[in-house]
Amino acid sequence: MRKKLVSILLATVTTVSLAACGSSTASTTASSTAGDSTATATSDASAAASESTDTAAATAATTAVNVDTANEGDDTLSVYAWDANFNIPALKDAEKDYQDNVDPNFKLNIIQASQSSDVENAITLAASAGDYSTLPDIVLFQDHYFHKYVTDYPDAFQSVDDAGVDWTDFGAEKLSYSTVDNKHYGFPVDNGTVIMAYRVDLLKQAGYTIDDMKGISWDDFIKIGQEVYAKTGKYLLSMDGDGNDLVYMMLQAEGVSQFKDNTTPYISDNKTLVEVVNKIVEMQQKNVLYLANDWSEYTDQTIMGDMVAGVMNGNWIIPTIEQVKDNSGKWEITTMPTLEGNGKEGYASNGGSSLYITANCKKADLAKKFLAYTFGGSTVTYDGALKDGGVITTCISAGKSDAYQAGVAYFNNQPIYSQIVAMGANVPVIQQSDYHYDCRTQIAAAIQNIIGGADATSALKDAEDQLNMDMGN
Repeated sequence: MRKKLVSILLATVTTVSLAACGSSTASTTASSTAGDSTATATSDASAAASESTDTAAATAATTAVNVDTANEGDDTLSVYAWDANFNIPALKDAEKDYQDNVDPNFKLNIIQASQSSDVENAITLAASAGDYSTLPDIVLFQDHYFHKYVTDYPDAFQSVDDAGVDWTDFGAEKLSYSTVDNKHYGFPVDNGTVIMAYRVDLLKQAGYTIDDMKGISWDDFIKIGQEVYAKTGKYLLSMDGDGNDLVYMMLQAEGVSQFKDNTTPYISDNKTLVEVVNKIVEMQQKNVLYLANDWSEYTDQTIMGDMVAGVMNGNWIIPTIEQVKDNSGKWEITTMPTLEGNGKEGYASNGGSSLYITANCKKADLAKKFLAYTFGGSTVTYDGALKDGGVITTCISAGKSDAYQAGVAYFNNQPIYSQIVAMGANVPVIQQSDYHYDCRTQIAAAIQNIIGGADATSALKDAEDQLNMDMGN
């Protein structure tokens, strides 16, 4: 056996990963049984628009994490992941599940990254060096980035089509991220399904209930939001104005994308997108939506600072909502509004990650067996991940366990976890692009310009032109 060197690029122009960013430096932990953890706000979708991998490789400084595998046997796998309070507890629960029910000698060697971009940069560095032997057996990877990396580095990952997983037991939208050219590469981990959460006590002050918010149109939402603001002084919605995910989520609920294909933006002549942008601007102008200056203001001031009566984002936002202990029992969730309304419920997803087997894994059969048994559908793994890290599964059958059916006190005893899994199964699959975050940056800027008085048509056309330029079109 030999000592592996897992190299990490630390980009000087960094991708700010707001999803599951641990504050600690990269480290190796010998995992054992899962401990008690308190979930923190995590968002794989909220990473800032990344520089191209070529630029990152050219401008990055490198450092290394030494993983001593000299004493590892045939029953040990190394995995690279981030967030000590979210993904890593889920991996520890999977390890214990496999030890208890399949192989008591099995061990996971968990390499803890400081943030999700470290994993992406490790792939970039290995590919640039033409040497994948620096990689661990398994990596956790952000969903929105995977297609780009498997396109750029097709030899970096191994297909898992023969892992024996019932892929129909997962939401189609979730699988669309880890499936390339009809080949499965990843095992889904966390669920990015969007929730629409409301302070029901504040809705009541304006004369509404949670049932009144289900299947409504965005026009209805605006009307109710104005009444809530007039009665309570609270906004019905907020979002990070720079990293504005509203457009993507609202569009996906309509089954529409910002792209015609991977490299062709669909913005200025996209009637649905234009309507969505107009609704966002209208919400901001009518004190229904508060657009924060940055992510910190969005989470710390608008949500934890108790400025809002509603929150719409991937369900990973739940731990942020729960930080305000005095509001326990006052929140409930439902589905998103849609442009049409009239009972039509909206479903979208924002964020999430999956586990992938790297080209360097010499024990691919073991890796597939371990991942298929645990994240492929084990209620023991997913129940533990929910309890210890707040990780919600996208596996439909696992979402039917007692742990998922239980009411959650903070959300007025709603069984929100089973609701989220059921909602996730209805999220429409739309065209994705390697330039998802670049597009988000340009449209967010266009919205700010429109709010500032710019012509909407011109602002969106400018955004599309700039995006095409950034993409090299």
